[in-house]
Amino acid sequence: MNESVLEEYLVNLESRHRDLDDTVSRLERRTYLTPTEQRTIAELKKEKLLTKDRIVKLRSNPPASR
Repeated sequence: MNESVLEEYLVNLESRHRDLDDTVSRLERRTYLTPTEQRTIAELKKEKLLTKDRIVKLRSNPPASR
């Protein structure tokens, strides 16, 4: 993967991570959550964590080893 494609991918991952964070925060501010909303929050948090792991992994590996 060349550096410009990688950087674009990272930007997209970071944007997705922010979107997930905003959505989770918005849902968690509610006074009451339905069981479906509680499951949705759990799923969003898992996706957010996986996204963050991808970002960290890509940022920590030098381009030559990719």
